[in-house]
Amino acid sequence: MKAIIIYWSKTGNTEKVALAIQESLQETGMSVSLKKVEDAGEIDFFAYDLICLGFPSYRWRPPKPVDEFLNSTFRSHRKEGRVKVSAPKLSDKNALIFCTYSGPHSGIREAIPAGLYAGQFFEHVGFTVLDELYVVGEFHGSPRKLGQVASKTSRDLTK
Repeated sequence: MKAIIIYWSKTGNTEKVALAIQESLQETGMSVSLKKVEDAGEIDFFAYDLICLGFPSYRWRPPKPVDEFLNSTFRSHRKEGRVKVSAPKLSDKNALIFCTYSGPHSGIREAIPAGLYAGQFFEHVGFTVLDELYVVGEFHGSPRKLGQVASKTSRDLTK
């Protein structure tokens, strides 16, 4: 199985989550690539079994570089005819959204709309969004605990 983790991180929090997910997926035997959003423009989503997309929440949305990446990729998929009426599910094409948040905001209630928004881009091309992870503040605690979620996700893919 092949996975890619695409992320944008301003302060390093989202990058830490991306690295923990990468480690956990690799432990399950998956082949995993890691790309920053700014280096992922030519990625063919359909070449992967699992795409993990991570970013911080900025005012209920992904930050501008992530939004531009998602919109550009969507336009490309539409030109290629991959956006279908009723968005039929493709077998073995999955996504995982992870969103970090902190600061003087409304907490997870601000992050959830950003995660749902990003997930729609995958669902429109037939990917199943397996889950959304919301990680608060600076990265505290064990990367292993977060890795357990990623391991569970990779097990779901092999069923």
